[in-house]
Amino acid sequence: MLARRAALTLAAGAAAAPLLRPAPARADAGALPRAARPEDAGFQRDRLARITGWLGAEVEAGRIPGAVVAVGRGGKLALHEAVGFRDRDARAPMPVDGIFRIASMTKPFASLALMLLAEEGRVMLWHPVSRYLPEFKDQKVGTDRAPLEREATLQDLLRHTAGLTYGALPGPGPAPHPVQAGYVQARVADRDQTAAEFITRLAGQPLMFQPGSTWEYSHATDVVGRVVEVVSGQDLDAFIRARISAPLGLADTGFWAPQDAAGRAARAQVDPVTKARQPIPDVLEKPRWFSGGGGMVSTAMDYARFCQMLLNGGRLGEAQVASRATIQLMTANHLPEGTQYGPGLLTRFGGLAPAPVTGYGFGLGFAVRTAQGRSPVPGNVGDYFWGGAYGTYFWVDPKEELYAVLMLQGPSDRIQYRYGLRQLVYQALA
Repeated sequence: MLARRAALTLAAGAAAAPLLRPAPARADAGALPRAARPEDAGFQRDRLARITGWLGAEVEAGRIPGAVVAVGRGGKLALHEAVGFRDRDARAPMPVDGIFRIASMTKPFASLALMLLAEEGRVMLWHPVSRYLPEFKDQKVGTDRAPLEREATLQDLLRHTAGLTYGALPGPGPAPHPVQAGYVQARVADRDQTAAEFITRLAGQPLMFQPGSTWEYSHATDVVGRVVEVVSGQDLDAFIRARISAPLGLADTGFWAPQDAAGRAARAQVDPVTKARQPIPDVLEKPRWFSGGGGMVSTAMDYARFCQMLLNGGRLGEAQVASRATIQLMTANHLPEGTQYGPGLLTRFGGLAPAPVTGYGFGLGFAVRTAQGRSPVPGNVGDYFWGGAYGTYFWVDPKEELYAVLMLQGPSDRIQYRYGLRQLVYQALA
């Protein structure tokens, strides 16, 4: 049976800050306790089981190869189950600790990394980006190279209002803007380059919008990652592993997985909609540059631990990664009234678009729900989330003390799985 029921778990001064601090003690095993039964976490058993039933049906229909899902509430893990195949072609079953490319679910990690430097006074969010990356000084806007009204700040990077864009995003949407076409021509996102070369290429392109005026999904968090590297003196992978992954006990979270994890690597299948296999980088492949916007790998359990840390205000077990104030700042809406949005927003993000029309805004690394009754999916004001282009998704709901993580790889119509998981988790609440 594809939905493997047996796997169900019921379950110091800034100036003195060293470049690489020793990692705090690994979070203890009791920091993510498992509920003995769903009712202990506030769920109805039969309704919670609908989640894996739904995913199993999607596997059997050939729409996804497999998935791993984790749901927790009130500090207890209520569901952690694998469904289907990690590699459909090889008929290899999905392990509960399957490793996935998480694409843009990297962004919360890179954003938190920058905020850890802010906690130490080593960066300030109101500073212009050019203070840390001089390549961004005197940028121009649009193909007519208009002068800046003001420079982009680190806060602009974190909330995607820095005027940057992406060259091309998968899925439906309008024809590329001339600035986006310029990104493609300049090979801004080329994986075969160093982080420094990426910054040089990106900064050489005009901005799409005046900084602060428009929310546009972009390479901004890649720039965040490079700021972390320049300020800390470490590469982004080393910084995240030492300051976030190690203290939280995230053994499988980084920018690549070791060769001995090959038997846990999730693979995409031929997409039934596009008739092509999505080109997802192998989780075992070490990238040449560490993309803060989309380069990491992780497991459902690791990401669940990350979510529990966020719910706990920066702490998991004995490890305090960040302050409560930092998490509160990151998960608040930072888009001022009157913020504009780039073309194709609703086509790209649907009912989860970070815009007032859907009841969402954007914080420092996450979309944040700001109003009830506009989104087509359940949730509460103050919940925050993001997803990845390869099919992964998570959200955290502080009001319900709840989080959910979905790891799957490769569907072109991935938004429906985000909707579906939301619907099925909330309907299971007791």
